[in-house]
Amino acid sequence: MASTSDIKNGLCIEYNGNLYFVTEFQHVKPGKGPAFVRTKLKNVVTGKVIDNTFPSGHKIITARVEKRTHQYLYKDSSGFHFMDNSSYEQISVEESMIDHPEFLIDGMEVEISIHTETSEILLCELPATIETKIIYTEPGVKGDTATNATKIAKIETGAEIHVPLFINEEDKIKVDIKQGKYVERVK
Repeated sequence: MASTSDIKNGLCIEYNGNLYFVTEFQHVKPGKGPAFVRTKLKNVVTGKVIDNTFPSGHKIITARVEKRTHQYLYKDSSGFHFMDNSSYEQISVEESMIDHPEFLIDGMEVEISIHTETSEILLCELPATIETKIIYTEPGVKGDTATNATKIAKIETGAEIHVPLFINEEDKIKVDIKQGKYVERVK
């Protein structure tokens, strides 16, 4: 049992008979009335996000979850395949358990959360950013600029993102995975 003061991003809790990951939280102390914690909880099974408010000091049940580093190997009809970096054991993960699978690159290291009591795979988290190569984009036309002008580019994973006009094919860029946005060009 834990208290609401222990709530943080990434914590896995049991709530109403389901497992949830805390994706956002905010401790609130209003001028009048008792303090409370406002949270966004992501259901492990369905992926649905709910808003919930816990009164301050409320007891919550935390699930025992172990995060392990795995390396992405390949995708086939049975799912995405990863290798545990410590035991070299291979596992298959369904697409629904992966945040933004369109950004997976061969050999990428990811964090896989596993429920320690049931050995069930709960979530596969990619790094915050990736470095990738542009495989196709239209050339930017000089003088075709307004404030923050962008064009669509296809990266090596097959995903399409908006990039500034000065980005060309074969350029390496950094992409924010959570937002699916261009961050910067990489030298």
